[in-house]
Amino acid sequence: MLYHDVIVVGGGFAGMRAALSAKAAGADVGLITKVHPMRSHSSGSHSGINASLKSYDSWETHVQDTLKAGEYLNNQDAVEILCKEARTEIGILENLGMVFSLDEHGLIDVTNFSGSSVARTAFSGDSLGHILLQVLYERIVRERVRTYDEWNVSSIIVDNGNCKGVVAREFKTGDLRIVSGNTVILATGNLGRLYQLSTCSLTGTGDGQALAYSAGASLVDMEFVQYAPTAIKRRGLLITEMARAMGGHLLNKNGDRFLKSYSPDVMELAPRHIINRAILQEISEGRGEGGCVFLDMRHLGKEVFSDELRETEYLLRDLEDLNPGKDLIPVQPAMHRPIGGIKTDTDGATTIPGLYAAGECSNNGSHGAGRLGGNSLLDNMVFGRIAGESAAGYISSRPNKTEFHGILEQEKDKFNELTSRDVTDVRPGMLRRELANIMDAHVGYKRNKSGLENALELIADLTARTKKLGLVNKNPRFNTELQMLAELDFMMQISGVMARSALEREESRGDHNREDYPDKDNSNWLKHTVVTQVDGEYELNYTEVVSTRWNEKEMGNGSHS
Repeated sequence: MLYHDVIVVGGGFAGMRAALSAKAAGADVGLITKVHPMRSHSSGSHSGINASLKSYDSWETHVQDTLKAGEYLNNQDAVEILCKEARTEIGILENLGMVFSLDEHGLIDVTNFSGSSVARTAFSGDSLGHILLQVLYERIVRERVRTYDEWNVSSIIVDNGNCKGVVAREFKTGDLRIVSGNTVILATGNLGRLYQLSTCSLTGTGDGQALAYSAGASLVDMEFVQYAPTAIKRRGLLITEMARAMGGHLLNKNGDRFLKSYSPDVMELAPRHIINRAILQEISEGRGEGGCVFLDMRHLGKEVFSDELRETEYLLRDLEDLNPGKDLIPVQPAMHRPIGGIKTDTDGATTIPGLYAAGECSNNGSHGAGRLGGNSLLDNMVFGRIAGESAAGYISSRPNKTEFHGILEQEKDKFNELTSRDVTDVRPGMLRRELANIMDAHVGYKRNKSGLENALELIADLTARTKKLGLVNKNPRFNTELQMLAELDFMMQISGVMARSALEREESRGDHNREDYPDKDNSNWLKHTVVTQVDGEYELNYTEVVSTRWNEKEMGNGSHS
């Protein structure tokens, strides 16, 4: 049996940041990743990271912008930590080797992202994600953090109410192993593959959320799902927000910059949910073309593409045979990031002692109902670091290795049960596509009661069919079919939670849009949706929003329109 003081599950931004900070705090760290860290979804991030670096800005202003984007469903304590720690985190990243784009004075350059009242988003052209991932991984290697690449965690070990490790399968050998430890940090990333049209990688199947939920940890605000306004038509590949930050315009089929009618003050730099709603309204009223509007970058000039949007230009030329300097780019909203996730406090602690979470799979309330552009990477870095430090400092008894013998046998029995099922013509990939179509149709950007109720019925049917699927490949080694079936179990579980949470929230707020309840309702719904599995059943409760210094009435209506 393997042992580490701190076990980190997930090798993207948040996972590696947590592993490094736990290591720096003196802990023995093990990093378990479903894919090699350099293949994580984080590599696809082309955006930037917020920090109040300039004299005209302040962390208080950053807080106010974050609250407005989140429509005041934020935990203000978490927001304050996020914004206060941003400058410190930028300095740490520079010391690790991160290279940011510089201004004419040789200082870190910043630009405007969606929802910000001033320019505060640091960037590295449109390649920040790839560069930052490489910087973090190089440090992981240098610090000799033990990594378990291509290991899939199948369950969390909870003993006497405390998290004591995980059970994982090594993809190469098919062997099931127990990795015990004092603490576990889940940093498994997004759940974008629950949707067909998504900007997320194929690895984003909601593993961490499902693992935590199955273990008895609470999930919070799972109804909130952020869409990116500018995904390439049908593909779901993201045109970075940098394109709009550098001056790109959104046009309808008539050539009009239609956002002047929805957000005249900031236009293309409005919060994402406002832009998404505007795009969908333009399309529904006949001013779109082929389900899309157009991103116009023709006026930006060659220097912008060569200096700041180089990867974007390559992406469009290689995949779409489009020249952004000459052609209009057809774009549409696509599922981008979950807002909801595993419920944590500001230290990253979940509702299970010894279990922590960070990054896209978690939610401490910092984003509220809609994430401010540039705050996603910041959240991964700041709260990834804090989760690592907190987990390393967590005091618990060293797990007794003899306690876990029966757990491993239970996991082996699960695999044996799968191999004993009859094989049919239905394969995991087919049900995965059915689920994605259901989520797109009923739990996507536009929702209503009948659609959500229909989704729950369809998901229940799919779940029952999933439990009858047999494996064609019964060899545990390099078994992609087994992995897809395990992921499908996770996806079914979390999709049901999301649909049920969306059905219960009878209002529209941020990235939750109910056609039958189009207005924000602070009187009844300024609260968090908390879901926990109790004795195998879904249990829903609500918690109050943490408000400290900032009041929506004093700061305006919470929108940038």
